[in-house]
Amino acid sequence: MAVACTVVSRDFGWDVLFDWLASHTDPVAANDAQSTAVTATADLEADSAAPAAADWDDIRASIAGDGAAYGRLVARHQQAIARYLWRFTRDPQVHEELVQTVFVEAYFQLGTFAGRSPLGHWLQVIATRTGYRHWKLQSQQRGRGVVSLAVAPEPAVSPAAATPDAKLESAEAAALVHACLERLPPRDRLVLTLLHLEEKTVAEIAGLTGWSQTMVKVQAYRARGKLARLLKEPAR
Repeated sequence: MAVACTVVSRDFGWDVLFDWLASHTDPVAANDAQSTAVTATADLEADSAAPAAADWDDIRASIAGDGAAYGRLVARHQQAIARYLWRFTRDPQVHEELVQTVFVEAYFQLGTFAGRSPLGHWLQVIATRTGYRHWKLQSQQRGRGVVSLAVAPEPAVSPAAATPDAKLESAEAAALVHACLERLPPRDRLVLTLLHLEEKTVAEIAGLTGWSQTMVKVQAYRARGKLARLLKEPAR
């Protein structure tokens, strides 16, 4: 059985590949986003910069039962949340369901929004919980609640193609990274995704997950160690 994580380690180095992937648009996400009419090109900060007054007006109107007002909130922030949720799944149908779940939960929780942070950040907290629940469910269903160094999933591309000479395309490199991350427990996968792929700070990760900053640092340290062991696993 080929081991995708070993290919990444030998030819790129996991830290280099994380940095590389974070700076590139995932072509799978971009193409699927177009097909589902939810583009993955918007940046969360751009949506978070939407006029606070407009958000507040629509929040109040939504709570009062104005469906059109909530539709405006969704339209204003959907692209950023959709882009973010591509980190949690590469399946277009699942992705669409996760996006819908975020905005359904947000609707019923609008009354709890205190306005201490931009609405976009509040929605991203809900999206983080939603994506994390999805990973936990996947882990339970597949019986992969702990890292297994003995069994690896088949890589999306062959080891022969995963070499510098082959000049991996973005989709192939992304598939290799996802193959490695999928072998980690959900908490480890979450902290590495937020830290290295979303390039969040420790403070930002703490705000999104509800963990303390100390916990984020400890979790990241342990997760890196587990991933390093995966990358050093001998190829078979």
